[in-house]
Amino acid sequence: MSQHPRRTGRRRLPLSLVALLMALAGVLVALPPPASAATVDTGAWYVLVNRHSGKALDVYEFATHDGAPIVQWARNDGNQQQWQFVSSGDGYYRLKSRHSGKVLDLYAWNADGGAQIVQWADTNGWNQQFRLADSDGGHVRLINRHSGKALETWEWSTADGARISQWDDLNGANQQWRLVKMGSGGGGGGGGDGSGSWPSDTGSVHQTSTRNVGSFFDGGMKRYYGIGDGGQSESQDPMFVVANGGTIQNLFIDAPAGDGIHCEGSCTIKNVWWNDVGEDAATFRSSSSSAAYLVDGGGAKSASDKVFQHNGAGTLTIRNFQVHSAGKLYRACGNCSSSYQRHVVMDGITARSTKVLAGINTNWGDTARFSRITLYGSATICEKYRGVPKGSEPTKIGEGADGVNCLYSSSDITYR
Repeated sequence: MSQHPRRTGRRRLPLSLVALLMALAGVLVALPPPASAATVDTGAWYVLVNRHSGKALDVYEFATHDGAPIVQWARNDGNQQQWQFVSSGDGYYRLKSRHSGKVLDLYAWNADGGAQIVQWADTNGWNQQFRLADSDGGHVRLINRHSGKALETWEWSTADGARISQWDDLNGANQQWRLVKMGSGGGGGGGGDGSGSWPSDTGSVHQTSTRNVGSFFDGGMKRYYGIGDGGQSESQDPMFVVANGGTIQNLFIDAPAGDGIHCEGSCTIKNVWWNDVGEDAATFRSSSSSAAYLVDGGGAKSASDKVFQHNGAGTLTIRNFQVHSAGKLYRACGNCSSSYQRHVVMDGITARSTKVLAGINTNWGDTARFSRITLYGSATICEKYRGVPKGSEPTKIGEGADGVNCLYSSSDITYR
């Protein structure tokens, strides 16, 4: 025989209890609503710091291609860690990378827990839209519009390079992010004068002799200084020497800085910031025509002459870089002991108080290509020289785009 709950008649509540419930209801109605999600400045750039790990949302390996993974990394405030909130309406935003111009994307519209977060060209799809939900202590969660899941550091990792994924909104510390405002946005940042936001160092290192870093060196965003006289005297020792194929990254170089960095062959200089350029910020020295040098991210201030000196052969690419108060951003040597054909590619450059972006020697077949250039004030884009043997002085023979050596169009240059 099955049993069922016994039904009873409805009982009338005592008047005193009714009155108490009504009073409580009045109190509940009077309670303030939950705090609204943090408001953001859509004209600013932010670094997003995870509450659990203390690390920042980062475009892995400074990638610029669709599908590049988003990870966490020790905070260094580089462009690859800066994000702009672009409104999609209805309280949702896309998060655009200052480094690549691409936005956070739930890869392949995967709504499952653990799905990967990447960067992708901005399509304004729901898989690219996030709303902000409040957590305590000034942190927020980022909830994807397509999946309804929260952005998180996968498996509570605290390691550099740990992937960013999504999971059910549990309000865990690994799903909470602090928004650190870096400066007003657009291409200029930092108050609209082209200065951009400049990261802070994590300490200083007094270095009085050249350091050979071999194939890899990470400076931990420390500030290195101590060689030379801080001026333009020739033949100063470099602070660092990087071997062929090597990488140097995540550091500041400050005065006195000698001759900065010497790349003996192909090299990568990633997220390096020169607070005060000495003789040169970096010199590129390989004799191979196939040498490929890359300066990715970072910036340089106070270069009374040149920032980058190209003495060897090959191609130098400078991208997503800011320069302030310099004579030239780049110079292909016009009177070195060995003469080479040299090439420079500049992409995503912001410059202010800088006289010239590139100086090249057309008689040796040098080329300079420019794209996504933002200038605050006036500057010469490309100067042309006639290179000469060592002991003589090269002669300036012209400037401006010509379709052969100086390669750019008006659409490549934005004046602020």
